[in-house]
This record gives sequence, structure tokens and C-alpha cells, in this order.
Amino acid sequence: VFFGSGLSWEPRSRAVEQVHLRCTEGSLEWMYPARALRVLLEPNVASGQHTTVCIKPASDFQGASIYVERAGQLHLVVSEAEGAQPQPVSCFSCHSPPAVALFLQASPQRDISRRTASFQYKLLSNQSTAGPDFKKMALVEAMCRPCDNMELLMAICSSDFVVKGSIRNVSHDSENHMSQVDVSAQKVYRQKNRIFQQEEGGGEWRGPIRTLLQCKVKKGGGDFLFTGNEHFGEAWLGCAPRFKDFMLVYQAARERGANPCEFELN
Repeated sequence: VFFGSGLSWEPRSRAVEQVHLRCTEGSLEWMYPARALRVLLEPNVASGQHTTVCIKPASDFQGASIYVERAGQLHLVVSEAEGAQPQPVSCFSCHSPPAVALFLQASPQRDISRRTASFQYKLLSNQSTAGPDFKKMALVEAMCRPCDNMELLMAICSSDFVVKGSIRNVSHDSENHMSQVDVSAQKVYRQKNRIFQQEEGGGEWRGPIRTLLQCKVKKGGGDFLFTGNEHFGEAWLGCAPRFKDFMLVYQAARERGANPCEFELN
């Protein structure tokens, strides 16, 4: 976590302050933005395999715009919102690990009213970690591949949400490199927060699940078991097999005593 304020800087200086963030996920809060701030994401990982960065601006993000540096050029990632407008998560690939450079440019302002440019970030890994460390993977959805049987059995034990349902709609946001899967849920086995909610009057349960655009999710018929974790207060897709396929895998594992946790089937 980084906290900074533009008020602490020398007024006549044109220097760009540089901040180094060593974690694979964290947050930054820049109050009274002034001039510019260069943020280097330098995670302490040996593999250097992080290939995607996701940023979630705060709902009251104001006073600056965020750019990512690529080959010496700046590309806009988040523009300043007028007022408190929720901004979507923005994801982009980075081609120069282990460091990713973000550039925060303060917006011109006539007064000294309080503005805060704050955001959360996560570096996503495309490296698989099988077995008991499944929960520790940076973001399962970044791999964009079907889960194997062991990963699926671990997913129902450790995921933030486990839902049986069907796909109502899939929408794509190419600008933010995101896809959203709108789910009609027949059964909510587990959820961390109230992402899946029941319609008034005892109607069906519905909820949105996000994934990366590069995963090329398409609408399919039938029932699925949706699993995944929450990031930035949103549901992100992990393993999502057809429900009948999941049942075969789970029942076979249970008969062998190889299921890592009990799962409520009724």
C-alpha cells in the first residue's frame, strides 16, 4: 500500500516522483495530485512470469489519469472521471517483466480542493500451480484453459463462490480487455459476498462473473458449475465445467476416497 500527497512536493520542482511497489497486488492512494507520479510494479518473484496487470480505480477516483509505459510511449489506461463514477477494471498485458511502469498525470486544477487518485492493482500469472497450492494462484482466470480433474476438485473446496447455473448472456468489453458472463443460478452453494442475488418476490438468483477477453468465453446451453474467486469485490471465473461432467468427476473421486472435501450434491 502506498499513500502520498502532492502537497508535500516542492512547488517549483518539475521532477517526477518515482514509487516502487514490490507486491503482486496492492493499492495506491495519491491525495491532492500534482504534476506526475511514476509507479514501478516490481514484484519479488523469481519466475518473472507475470504477464497481465489489472487496475481497479476507486469509485471517487479524481485528479489524475493513469498511463502504462510501453517502448517509451504512454498509453492511456484510466482517464479521470468527472465526479464519483464507478470505473471498470482495466487489464493490459505487459511485455517487459519483471517491472511494469505506470505513469499518473495530475489534471490541471485551479483550486486546492481535495482530490484523490486511488486504485487497487493485481499482477496476474499465467503459471499453473497444481495441487494443494491451487488457492495461491494469482488468478485462475488468467490461464484461459480448462481445469483438470484435480484442479476442479480443489476449486469446489477453496473457491470464493460455487454456483450451479446457466449462461443468460455474454458481453465483451474490448477497451478494458474484459468479458462478463451473466448467470442464472439454480443453486448457490457458496459465495463470499452478495454477488449472486435473488430477484424480488422469490425469483431466480442472478449474478455477473468476469473473465479476461483473451479467454474468448462464448454463450453455451445447459447447466454449468461456476467456480472462482473475488477480486476487487467482483466475481472472477475459475473452473466452469458442465454440471454433468463435474458430477462424474466428483462421484468417481468420492468412490476412491480421493475427494479433498465433501460437496453438497442435493
